[in-house]
Amino acid sequence: MLFEDLSLSKSIQKAVFEEGYTKPTPIQEQAIPLILAGTDLIGCAQTGTGKTAAFAIPIIHQLHRIVGSSKKSKQIRALVITPTRELAVQIGQSFNTYAKYTNLTQLTIFGGVSQNPQVDELKKGIDILIATPGRLLDLHKQGFVNLDHLHTLVLDEADQMLDMGFVNDVKKIVKLTPKNRQTLFFSATMPIAIRELAEMFLTDPETVTVSPVSSTAEKVEQRIYFVEKGEKRNLLHSLLHNENLTDVLVFARTKHGADNIVKALRKKNVAAEAIHGDKSQSARQRVLDAFKNKEIGVLIATDIAARGIDIDQLPYVINFDLPNIPETYVHRIGRTGRAGNGGIAISFCGKDEHVYWKDIQRLIKVDVKTITDHPYQWHSGSPEQTESKPKNNNRSGKSTKSRKSDASKKNKKRWY
Repeated sequence: MLFEDLSLSKSIQKAVFEEGYTKPTPIQEQAIPLILAGTDLIGCAQTGTGKTAAFAIPIIHQLHRIVGSSKKSKQIRALVITPTRELAVQIGQSFNTYAKYTNLTQLTIFGGVSQNPQVDELKKGIDILIATPGRLLDLHKQGFVNLDHLHTLVLDEADQMLDMGFVNDVKKIVKLTPKNRQTLFFSATMPIAIRELAEMFLTDPETVTVSPVSSTAEKVEQRIYFVEKGEKRNLLHSLLHNENLTDVLVFARTKHGADNIVKALRKKNVAAEAIHGDKSQSARQRVLDAFKNKEIGVLIATDIAARGIDIDQLPYVINFDLPNIPETYVHRIGRTGRAGNGGIAISFCGKDEHVYWKDIQRLIKVDVKTITDHPYQWHSGSPEQTESKPKNNNRSGKSTKSRKSDASKKNKKRWY
Protein backbone atom coordinates (compact mmCIF):
# COMPACT_ATOMS: atom_id res chain seq x y z
CA MET A 1 0.00 0.00 0.00
CA LEU A 2 1.07 3.58 -0.73
CA PHE A 3 -0.05 6.79 0.97
CA GLU A 4 -1.85 7.79 -2.21
CA ASP A 5 -4.05 4.70 -1.77
CA LEU A 6 -5.45 6.04 1.51
CA SER A 7 -7.67 8.67 -0.12
CA LEU A 8 -6.10 11.50 1.83
CA SER A 9 -6.56 15.13 0.82
CA LYS A 10 -4.02 16.49 -1.64
CA SER A 11 -2.79 19.00 0.94
CA ILE A 12 -1.83 16.20 3.32
CA GLN A 13 -0.38 13.99 0.59
CA LYS A 14 1.86 16.86 -0.48
CA ALA A 15 3.15 17.33 3.08
CA VAL A 16 3.72 13.58 3.49
CA PHE A 17 5.61 13.27 0.21
CA GLU A 18 7.80 16.26 1.08
CA GLU A 19 8.92 14.33 4.17
CA GLY A 20 10.08 11.56 1.86
CA TYR A 21 7.36 9.06 2.76
CA THR A 22 5.57 7.08 0.07
CA LYS A 23 4.61 3.90 1.92
CA PRO A 24 2.88 3.87 5.33
CA THR A 25 4.33 1.87 8.21
CA PRO A 26 2.34 -1.18 9.39
CA ILE A 27 0.51 0.73 12.11
CA GLN A 28 -0.27 3.58 9.74
CA GLU A 29 -1.57 1.18 7.11
CA GLN A 30 -3.89 -0.49 9.61
CA ALA A 31 -4.93 2.48 11.76
CA ILE A 32 -5.48 5.31 9.27
CA PRO A 33 -8.46 3.71 7.41
CA LEU A 34 -10.14 2.83 10.73
CA ILE A 35 -9.69 6.35 12.10
CA LEU A 36 -10.96 7.88 8.86
CA ALA A 37 -14.05 5.67 9.19
CA GLY A 38 -14.73 7.19 12.63
CA THR A 39 -14.03 4.01 14.59
CA ASP A 40 -12.73 4.04 18.15
CA LEU A 41 -9.29 2.47 18.18
CA ILE A 42 -6.88 0.70 20.54
CA GLY A 43 -3.35 0.80 19.17
CA CYS A 44 -0.59 -1.24 20.74
CA ALA A 45 2.66 0.08 19.34
CA GLN A 46 5.97 1.19 20.74
CA THR A 47 7.97 4.30 19.95
CA GLY A 48 9.59 4.32 16.51
CA THR A 49 6.75 2.58 14.64
CA GLY A 50 5.26 5.74 13.10
CA LYS A 51 2.48 5.79 15.68
CA THR A 52 2.13 9.59 15.93
CA ALA A 53 1.58 10.00 12.19
CA ALA A 54 -0.90 7.11 12.36
CA PHE A 55 -3.31 9.32 14.29
CA ALA A 56 -2.13 12.81 13.25
CA ILE A 57 -2.64 12.30 9.52
CA PRO A 58 -6.27 11.05 9.65
CA ILE A 59 -7.21 13.67 12.28
CA ILE A 60 -5.86 16.44 10.04
CA HIS A 61 -7.74 14.95 7.08
CA GLN A 62 -11.03 14.84 9.01
CA LEU A 63 -10.71 18.35 10.42
CA HIS A 64 -9.60 19.82 7.11
CA ARG A 65 -12.82 18.45 5.63
CA ILE A 66 -14.95 19.77 8.51
CA VAL A 67 -13.35 23.19 8.90
CA GLY A 68 -12.29 23.77 5.30
CA SER A 69 -11.56 27.42 4.62
CA SER A 70 -14.16 28.60 7.14
CA LYS A 71 -13.48 32.02 8.63
CA LYS A 72 -15.58 31.26 11.71
CA SER A 73 -13.95 31.34 15.15
CA LYS A 74 -11.94 28.20 15.75
CA GLN A 75 -12.94 25.57 18.32
CA ILE A 76 -10.90 22.73 19.81
CA ARG A 77 -11.96 19.74 17.71
CA ALA A 78 -9.06 17.35 18.40
CA LEU A 79 -7.34 16.82 21.75
CA VAL A 80 -4.22 14.72 22.30
CA ILE A 81 -3.32 13.89 25.90
CA THR A 82 0.26 12.75 26.54
CA PRO A 83 2.19 12.39 29.82
CA THR A 84 5.31 14.51 29.29
CA ARG A 85 6.37 17.80 27.80
CA GLU A 86 8.88 16.10 25.51
CA LEU A 87 6.24 13.86 23.97
CA ALA A 88 3.80 16.75 23.66
CA VAL A 89 6.38 18.82 21.77
CA GLN A 90 7.15 15.94 19.39
CA ILE A 91 3.47 15.36 18.67
CA GLY A 92 2.95 19.07 18.07
CA GLN A 93 5.80 19.05 15.57
CA SER A 94 4.18 16.15 13.70
CA PHE A 95 0.86 17.97 13.44
CA ASN A 96 2.64 21.08 12.17
CA THR A 97 4.47 19.02 9.56
CA TYR A 98 1.43 17.26 8.12
CA ALA A 99 -1.00 20.19 8.42
CA LYS A 100 1.24 22.87 6.91
CA TYR A 101 -0.79 23.06 3.69
CA THR A 102 -4.11 23.36 5.51
CA ASN A 103 -5.54 26.26 7.49
CA LEU A 104 -5.68 24.19 10.68
CA THR A 105 -3.96 25.56 13.78
CA GLN A 106 -2.57 23.62 16.72
CA LEU A 107 -1.21 24.45 20.17
CA THR A 108 0.92 22.45 22.57
CA ILE A 109 0.49 23.17 26.29
CA PHE A 110 2.35 21.77 29.30
CA GLY A 111 3.33 22.68 32.83
CA GLY A 112 6.63 23.93 34.18
CA VAL A 113 6.47 27.15 32.16
CA SER A 114 4.38 30.32 32.26
CA GLN A 115 0.80 29.76 31.15
CA ASN A 116 0.39 33.28 29.72
CA PRO A 117 1.64 32.60 26.16
CA GLN A 118 -0.48 29.44 26.07
CA VAL A 119 -3.55 31.34 27.23
CA ASP A 120 -3.00 34.01 24.57
CA GLU A 121 -3.00 31.36 21.84
CA LEU A 122 -6.08 29.66 23.26
CA LYS A 123 -7.96 32.96 23.17
CA LYS A 124 -7.21 33.30 19.46
CA GLY A 125 -8.85 29.92 18.81
CA ILE A 126 -7.26 26.64 17.73
CA ASP A 127 -8.35 23.43 16.02
CA ILE A 128 -5.98 20.92 17.62
CA LEU A 129 -4.72 20.89 21.21
CA ILE A 130 -1.85 18.71 22.47
CA ALA A 131 -1.59 18.77 26.25
CA THR A 132 -0.20 17.21 29.38
CA PRO A 133 -2.98 16.36 31.88
CA GLY A 134 -2.13 18.77 34.71
CA ARG A 135 -1.82 21.93 32.61
CA LEU A 136 -4.97 21.08 30.65
CA LEU A 137 -7.07 20.73 33.81
CA ASP A 138 -5.58 23.94 35.24
CA LEU A 139 -6.48 25.97 32.16
CA HIS A 140 -9.92 24.38 31.89
CA LYS A 141 -10.63 25.27 35.52
CA GLN A 142 -9.68 28.86 34.74
CA GLY A 143 -12.09 28.89 31.79
CA PHE A 144 -9.53 29.00 28.99
CA VAL A 145 -10.21 25.53 27.53
CA ASN A 146 -13.59 24.54 26.09
CA LEU A 147 -13.97 20.93 24.91
CA ASP A 148 -17.68 21.04 24.01
CA HIS A 149 -16.93 20.88 20.27
CA LEU A 150 -14.42 18.05 20.47
CA HIS A 151 -14.51 15.55 17.63
CA THR A 152 -11.53 13.30 18.43
CA LEU A 153 -9.76 12.47 21.71
CA VAL A 154 -6.37 10.76 21.65
CA LEU A 155 -4.86 9.18 24.76
CA ASP A 156 -1.22 8.58 23.91
CA GLU A 157 1.31 6.53 25.93
CA ALA A 158 -1.49 5.28 28.19
CA ASP A 159 0.77 2.87 30.09
CA GLN A 160 3.15 5.69 30.95
CA MET A 161 0.27 7.86 32.17
CA LEU A 162 -0.71 4.99 34.41
CA ASP A 163 2.87 4.69 35.73
CA MET A 164 3.06 8.42 36.40
CA GLY A 165 -0.20 8.52 38.35
CA PHE A 166 -2.23 10.48 35.79
CA VAL A 167 -5.18 8.09 35.64
CA ASN A 168 -7.50 10.22 37.78
CA ASP A 169 -6.61 13.32 35.77
CA VAL A 170 -7.33 11.46 32.54
CA LYS A 171 -10.72 10.34 33.87
CA LYS A 172 -11.55 13.96 34.73
CA ILE A 173 -10.56 15.09 31.23
CA VAL A 174 -12.66 12.41 29.53
CA LYS A 175 -15.73 13.58 31.52
CA LEU A 176 -15.24 17.06 30.05
CA THR A 177 -15.59 15.79 26.47
CA PRO A 178 -18.76 15.01 24.44
CA LYS A 179 -20.00 11.44 24.68
CA ASN A 180 -20.23 11.10 20.90
CA ARG A 181 -16.52 11.78 20.40
CA GLN A 182 -14.14 9.43 18.60
CA THR A 183 -11.53 8.04 21.02
CA LEU A 184 -8.09 6.74 20.04
CA PHE A 185 -6.10 4.90 22.70
CA PHE A 186 -2.41 4.17 22.22
CA SER A 187 -0.10 2.26 24.54
CA ALA A 188 3.26 0.52 24.18
CA THR A 189 2.10 -2.30 26.47
CA MET A 190 -1.33 -3.71 27.23
CA PRO A 191 -1.44 -5.03 30.80
CA ILE A 192 -4.83 -5.72 32.39
CA ALA A 193 -5.00 -2.27 34.02
CA ILE A 194 -4.59 -0.58 30.63
CA ARG A 195 -7.22 -2.78 28.98
CA GLU A 196 -9.67 -1.97 31.77
CA LEU A 197 -8.97 1.72 31.24
CA ALA A 198 -9.61 1.37 27.51
CA GLU A 199 -12.94 -0.35 28.16
CA MET A 200 -14.03 2.63 30.28
CA PHE A 201 -13.36 5.20 27.57
CA LEU A 202 -13.96 3.52 24.21
CA THR A 203 -17.06 2.29 22.38
CA ASP A 204 -16.81 -0.88 20.26
CA PRO A 205 -13.14 -0.25 19.46
CA GLU A 206 -11.03 -1.94 16.83
CA THR A 207 -7.61 -3.15 18.00
CA VAL A 208 -4.40 -2.72 16.03
CA THR A 209 -1.19 -4.34 17.24
CA VAL A 210 2.19 -4.04 15.56
CA SER A 211 5.76 -4.93 16.50
CA PRO A 212 4.88 -7.46 19.21
CA VAL A 213 6.51 -6.50 22.45
CA SER A 214 8.49 -9.73 22.54
CA SER A 215 10.35 -8.83 19.36
CA THR A 216 13.65 -6.99 19.48
CA ALA A 217 14.98 -4.96 16.58
CA GLU A 218 16.72 -7.19 14.04
CA LYS A 219 19.59 -4.76 13.55
CA VAL A 220 20.33 -4.39 17.26
CA GLU A 221 23.37 -6.33 18.47
CA GLN A 222 22.74 -7.40 22.08
CA ARG A 223 25.44 -8.07 24.67
CA ILE A 224 25.26 -9.05 28.35
CA TYR A 225 27.92 -8.48 31.01
CA PHE A 226 27.63 -10.37 34.31
CA VAL A 227 29.16 -7.87 36.69
CA GLU A 228 29.48 -7.40 40.44
CA LYS A 229 26.94 -4.78 41.51
CA GLY A 230 29.57 -2.52 43.06
CA GLU A 231 31.65 -2.58 39.89
CA LYS A 232 29.00 -1.40 37.44
CA ARG A 233 30.23 2.20 37.40
CA ASN A 234 33.78 1.04 36.72
CA LEU A 235 32.58 -1.18 33.89
CA LEU A 236 30.55 1.66 32.40
CA HIS A 237 33.52 4.02 32.42
CA SER A 238 35.76 1.30 31.03
CA LEU A 239 33.44 0.73 28.07
CA LEU A 240 32.99 4.43 27.38
CA HIS A 241 36.72 5.07 27.56
CA ASN A 242 38.25 1.97 25.97
CA GLU A 243 35.73 1.65 23.15
CA ASN A 244 35.38 5.42 22.69
CA LEU A 245 31.58 5.27 22.87
CA THR A 246 29.54 8.42 22.36
CA ASP A 247 25.83 9.20 21.82
CA VAL A 248 25.08 6.68 24.56
CA LEU A 249 21.72 6.38 26.33
CA VAL A 250 22.12 4.69 29.73
CA PHE A 251 19.10 3.37 31.62
CA ALA A 252 18.99 3.50 35.42
CA ARG A 253 16.19 2.05 37.54
CA THR A 254 15.82 5.04 39.89
CA LYS A 255 16.21 8.82 39.79
CA HIS A 256 18.72 8.68 42.63
CA GLY A 257 20.69 6.02 40.79
CA ALA A 258 20.77 8.11 37.62
CA ASP A 259 22.18 11.10 39.50
CA ASN A 260 24.84 8.94 41.14
CA ILE A 261 25.98 7.57 37.79
CA VAL A 262 26.35 11.12 36.47
CA LYS A 263 28.45 12.12 39.50
CA ALA A 264 30.71 9.09 39.08
CA LEU A 265 31.25 9.76 35.36
CA ARG A 266 31.92 13.45 35.87
CA LYS A 267 34.65 12.60 38.39
CA LYS A 268 36.35 10.81 35.51
CA ASN A 269 35.83 13.76 33.14
CA VAL A 270 32.98 12.19 31.16
CA ALA A 271 30.38 14.70 29.94
CA ALA A 272 27.16 13.17 31.24
CA GLU A 273 23.72 14.42 32.29
CA ALA A 274 20.63 12.82 33.79
CA ILE A 275 17.01 13.16 32.81
CA HIS A 276 14.24 12.03 35.15
CA GLY A 277 11.00 13.05 36.84
CA ASP A 278 12.60 15.21 39.53
CA LYS A 279 14.05 17.54 36.90
CA SER A 280 11.95 20.51 35.83
CA GLN A 281 10.49 20.41 32.33
CA SER A 282 12.82 23.18 31.18
CA ALA A 283 15.85 21.41 32.67
CA ARG A 284 14.91 18.13 30.98
CA GLN A 285 14.51 19.88 27.64
CA ARG A 286 17.88 21.60 27.98
CA VAL A 287 19.59 18.28 28.71
CA LEU A 288 17.81 16.55 25.84
CA ASP A 289 18.75 19.34 23.42
CA ALA A 290 22.38 19.16 24.58
CA PHE A 291 22.42 15.41 23.96
CA LYS A 292 20.86 15.76 20.50
CA ASN A 293 23.37 18.50 19.66
CA LYS A 294 26.22 16.25 20.84
CA GLU A 295 27.25 18.72 23.57
CA ILE A 296 27.16 15.76 25.96
CA GLY A 297 28.02 12.20 24.97
CA VAL A 298 26.21 10.24 27.66
CA LEU A 299 22.61 10.62 28.80
CA ILE A 300 21.40 8.75 31.89
CA ALA A 301 17.64 8.27 31.98
CA THR A 302 14.90 6.51 33.89
CA ASP A 303 12.31 4.61 31.86
CA ILE A 304 9.59 7.22 32.26
CA ALA A 305 11.79 10.15 31.23
CA ALA A 306 13.18 8.22 28.26
CA ARG A 307 9.75 7.96 26.64
CA GLY A 308 10.22 11.53 25.45
CA ILE A 309 13.49 10.85 23.69
CA ASP A 310 13.09 10.61 19.92
CA ILE A 311 16.47 10.24 18.21
CA ASP A 312 16.62 8.24 14.97
CA GLN A 313 20.36 7.56 14.98
CA LEU A 314 21.13 6.47 18.51
CA PRO A 315 24.00 3.95 18.26
CA TYR A 316 24.25 2.71 21.87
CA VAL A 317 21.86 1.80 24.67
CA ILE A 318 23.24 0.54 27.97
CA ASN A 319 21.08 -1.07 30.63
CA PHE A 320 23.03 -0.10 33.73
CA ASP A 321 20.20 -1.63 35.78
CA LEU A 322 18.09 -4.42 34.31
CA PRO A 323 14.35 -3.75 34.37
CA ASN A 324 12.16 -6.04 36.46
CA ILE A 325 9.54 -6.06 33.69
CA PRO A 326 10.77 -7.96 30.60
CA GLU A 327 8.78 -5.83 28.13
CA THR A 328 10.62 -2.76 29.37
CA TYR A 329 13.87 -4.27 28.14
CA VAL A 330 12.43 -4.49 24.64
CA HIS A 331 11.32 -0.86 24.73
CA ARG A 332 14.70 0.26 26.01
CA ILE A 333 16.81 -1.43 23.36
CA GLY A 334 14.30 -0.33 20.75
CA ARG A 335 15.77 3.14 21.20
CA THR A 336 18.64 2.04 18.97
CA GLY A 337 18.54 0.30 15.61
CA ARG A 338 15.77 2.63 14.41
CA ALA A 339 15.06 4.09 10.98
CA GLY A 340 17.07 1.33 9.30
CA ASN A 341 20.20 2.01 11.33
CA GLY A 342 22.18 -0.56 13.29
CA GLY A 343 22.73 -0.32 17.02
CA ILE A 344 24.27 -2.00 20.03
CA ALA A 345 22.42 -2.76 23.26
CA ILE A 346 24.61 -3.57 26.27
CA SER A 347 23.23 -4.87 29.56
CA PHE A 348 24.82 -5.17 32.99
CA CYS A 349 23.52 -7.99 35.17
CA GLY A 350 24.29 -8.11 38.87
CA LYS A 351 23.73 -11.29 40.86
CA ASP A 352 20.56 -9.81 42.33
CA GLU A 353 19.24 -9.19 38.79
CA HIS A 354 19.77 -12.64 37.32
CA VAL A 355 16.13 -13.56 37.80
CA TYR A 356 15.22 -10.48 35.71
CA TRP A 357 17.58 -11.60 32.96
CA LYS A 358 16.03 -15.06 32.88
CA ASP A 359 12.58 -13.47 32.45
CA ILE A 360 13.91 -11.26 29.66
CA GLN A 361 15.43 -14.25 27.87
CA ARG A 362 12.15 -16.15 28.06
CA LEU A 363 10.40 -13.18 26.44
CA ILE A 364 12.81 -12.26 23.65
CA LYS A 365 13.96 -15.79 22.75
CA VAL A 366 17.27 -14.45 21.43
CA ASP A 367 20.73 -15.87 22.09
CA VAL A 368 22.41 -12.77 23.54
CA LYS A 369 26.20 -12.69 23.42
CA THR A 370 27.84 -12.97 26.87
CA ILE A 371 30.98 -10.86 27.27
CA THR A 372 33.40 -12.51 29.70
CA ASP A 373 36.58 -10.65 28.80
CA HIS A 374 36.32 -7.92 31.43
CA PRO A 375 37.77 -7.50 34.96
CA TYR A 376 34.49 -6.97 36.82
CA GLN A 377 32.84 -10.39 36.49
CA TRP A 378 30.93 -12.07 39.26
CA HIS A 379 33.43 -13.41 41.76
CA SER A 380 32.03 -16.91 41.22
CA GLY A 381 31.89 -16.54 37.43
CA SER A 382 28.98 -15.91 35.11
CA PRO A 383 26.05 -18.34 35.15
CA GLU A 384 26.74 -19.23 31.50
CA GLN A 385 30.29 -20.25 32.38
CA THR A 386 29.10 -22.44 35.22
CA GLU A 387 26.19 -23.96 33.34
CA SER A 388 28.33 -24.78 30.28
CA LYS A 389 30.73 -27.06 32.18
CA PRO A 390 30.55 -30.68 30.92
CA LYS A 391 28.47 -32.74 33.28
CA ASN A 392 30.38 -35.97 32.78
CA ASN A 393 33.94 -34.73 32.57
CA ASN A 394 35.47 -35.69 35.94
CA ARG A 395 38.77 -33.85 35.59
CA SER A 396 38.84 -32.96 39.29
CA GLY A 397 39.05 -36.59 40.31
CA LYS A 398 35.96 -36.20 42.47
CA SER A 399 33.02 -38.51 42.24
CA THR A 400 29.96 -37.33 40.32
CA LYS A 401 28.02 -37.20 43.58
CA SER A 402 30.73 -35.09 45.20
CA ARG A 403 30.85 -32.67 42.27
CA LYS A 404 27.07 -32.26 42.30
CA SER A 405 27.24 -31.47 45.98
CA ASP A 406 29.91 -28.83 45.35
CA ALA A 407 27.90 -27.30 42.51
CA SER A 408 24.83 -27.19 44.73
CA LYS A 409 26.75 -25.34 47.43
CA LYS A 410 28.21 -22.93 44.89
CA ASN A 411 24.82 -22.18 43.34
CA LYS A 412 23.28 -21.73 46.73
CA LYS A 413 25.94 -19.22 47.66
CA ARG A 414 25.63 -17.44 44.33
CA TRP A 415 21.87 -17.00 44.11
CA TYR A 416 20.96 -16.60 47.72
